[in-house]
Amino acid sequence: MDSKALYLVQTDTTVGFLSQDSAKLSKIKNRPKSKTFVSVFTNFKTFKEKKRRIANKYKAYIRAAKETTFVSKNRASRIVKSELHSQFLQSFGWFFSTSANQSGQVFNETFARNSTEIIVEDSYGFHESRPSTILKLSPTRKVKLR
Repeated sequence: MDSKALYLVQTDTTVGFLSQDSAKLSKIKNRPKSKTFVSVFTNFKTFKEKKRRIANKYKAYIRAAKETTFVSKNRASRIVKSELHSQFLQSFGWFFSTSANQSGQVFNETFARNSTEIIVEDSYGFHESRPSTILKLSPTRKVKLR
């Protein structure tokens, strides 16, 4: 499998596009290349290997949190706890991730299927769940953004 390919996958929270090539994600979402994507990781070790830093006081919280995206130093990251999504990520270690819809639009399965290179679908199919919680972490506090 190719880490730079554009995958359509059921993530831990919603249907998403995944790739290690952020330019492909920007193009499909019709977003400026300067706008960053969430980085999803299989575990905390991979998170640290990609030179992501987090205040010591948050490390245990991040390891335990489910369906939560953390923003620190203007970089959004999530460590996946969902077994199915984690199994897919395992061979890659990490991906950039975004919802499988056009910017500002609701999920449209036809758009998603026609816009991707590789579809990864299990017997449950694709479904939207509630989005992840987003927390902004500063050295002194955490603030809930969503």
